[in-house]
Amino acid sequence: MSNAPPPRKAPDQPWRCEGTPDDQSPQRPGGRRIRARWWGLAVTAVIVFLLAYIGLNYLGQSTEPTIAYTEFSRQVDAGNVAKIYAKGDAIQGELKKAEPKPGGGGDYREFRTQRPAFADDTLWQSLRGHGVTVTAKPVVEERSVLSNLLISLIPIVLLVALWIFFARRFGGGGGIGGGGGLLGRKTPPRPVGLTPGTQRTTFADVAGIDEVKGELDDVVDFLEHPDAYRKMGAKMPRGVLLAGPPGTGKTLLARAVAGEAGVPFFSASASEFIEMIVGVGASRVRELFTEARKVAPSIIFIDEIDTIGRVRGGGASVSGHDEREQTLNQILTEMDGFSGSEGVVVVAATNRADILDPALTRPGRFDRVVHVSPPDRGGRESILRIHTRDIPLDPDVDLTQVARTTPGMTGADLANLANEAALIAVRRKQQTVTRSDLSEALEKVQLGAERTLVMPEEDRRRTAFHESGHALLGMLQPGADPVRKITIVPRGRALGVTMSTPEVERYAHSEGYLRGRIIGALGGMAAEQVVYGVVTTGAENDLEQVTAIARGMVARWGMSERIGRLSALPSDAQQAYGLSAAPQTLDAIDEEMRRIVDGCYEEACRKLRDHRSQLDALTEALLENETLEEADAYRIAGITRLSKEPEA
Repeated sequence: MSNAPPPRKAPDQPWRCEGTPDDQSPQRPGGRRIRARWWGLAVTAVIVFLLAYIGLNYLGQSTEPTIAYTEFSRQVDAGNVAKIYAKGDAIQGELKKAEPKPGGGGDYREFRTQRPAFADDTLWQSLRGHGVTVTAKPVVEERSVLSNLLISLIPIVLLVALWIFFARRFGGGGGIGGGGGLLGRKTPPRPVGLTPGTQRTTFADVAGIDEVKGELDDVVDFLEHPDAYRKMGAKMPRGVLLAGPPGTGKTLLARAVAGEAGVPFFSASASEFIEMIVGVGASRVRELFTEARKVAPSIIFIDEIDTIGRVRGGGASVSGHDEREQTLNQILTEMDGFSGSEGVVVVAATNRADILDPALTRPGRFDRVVHVSPPDRGGRESILRIHTRDIPLDPDVDLTQVARTTPGMTGADLANLANEAALIAVRRKQQTVTRSDLSEALEKVQLGAERTLVMPEEDRRRTAFHESGHALLGMLQPGADPVRKITIVPRGRALGVTMSTPEVERYAHSEGYLRGRIIGALGGMAAEQVVYGVVTTGAENDLEQVTAIARGMVARWGMSERIGRLSALPSDAQQAYGLSAAPQTLDAIDEEMRRIVDGCYEEACRKLRDHRSQLDALTEALLENETLEEADAYRIAGITRLSKEPEA
């Protein structure tokens, strides 16, 4: 089954729909994108202007040439004028035989001229003498009033015809207002239903988050058996908010609920409702809920709802802010309009649930908040099995071991890992994906691609000591995460990497474990200090990790006697609105952080001096092999690899 998002069938609607006939969205009742409407209207205006210009300047011109009055007199005297028609001093006429046009350009018979007001000639006598017929009817007939009226209506007819063409081309007949069809005509709703045999995403495509699936099972059951709930007087939650880090499968879960229940699924990103013109987003929300009600029971899924669902503030605001608030207000209004019997469930996803407006998460709106966390080891193994269903794996591949070495990775990360391993196997022209391919893919995903960097031998040796210091302290520190691999092959921004992952999942960390992580992170700098007596810039990333851990220990987790059991810096989100602690407290936090880090650094240097021979052995092995796997690293260091249980 494909897990790709359903296609957007019409360019003007901001949502996608699956589960309708032929997997097509219902016809949106009018409305095109504002930019498409005005663009089409502008093109229409230009075309009509050009046609009118051509008609007025070329088609409306008379065909008879204008000749000089002197030429006219000469033709009269020569007896070549057959008949004339005069109106005031304007004269139209016709020659008996064609004459060359004045100035060239062919012959002419019909002509027009203008008698000068100062002319004092015997024109009438000359005309009578040469037998010229003076008519009461114009030689060249002018257009009638009806003809002029029809010609004047042509640009209007062209304008309307082109407008209808662009309306159908860019959005199906919407008017400027957006809600109705052209000139207010509503597009009739189309009957919709489910197509038998359509492949849908179900819970079989979701793994690693069984507890979350359990919370959504009753939503599926309600959509499948709504009468049983109505008889009991129970009402389904009007909205379900999926909150969790990116890549944990929130969108996949929403689609699986719809696929499991076999109901239409409307999906949209919150940002797609927003336009510069105020009111467009609210109109689109109304249309989306209208379409969902037509095919109820159904599911509406709004991704990244924090885009429009942020806490609303008072005061003056610019147009974009007004549009966001109007769109949010319309969503709140539509959800209030549910009586519980429509069979429409709204599912939303966000990774910033802490900034959502309280009106969204109150009972009656998004009554149920479901937290989607990264999977545990068993969940990661299940996810890997799903994403490797279509990938031929070598018998030596152990997905359980891969899951054990990928703590903290989300479903999207694991899908990317499986895909990268398959790409590596293709490049190597293999028939199956091997354990080596998965290991290299994991390094590429976590650490970056290998760089072809030629380093001086002295820098290469210093890097080997740096990584050996990290690894040796990780092996010596009680309760530390096991060392999985050491390499001095440059990857990404790093000149070398030491990979350490926990043996089992950890959900709470003790002060001793955190100190051990600080000591391990400082191992590279400490090794350079012990061996060379100086430090280099290679420890920049290590110091960032150390600072983050020490700040958390002192200011958030109450692991400092001086600061006490306080959360002085609760979170980055709250710090953005100002300092959450007094300046004296912040100074004390800095001093405590320095005390902890300095103590850990001294311990790291002491341990490396005491085990200098093991440090040298690891360094020489790295210089020779460039990469050491877990078993080889522990064997060369002469340290027994023990299975470490999680601390209480």
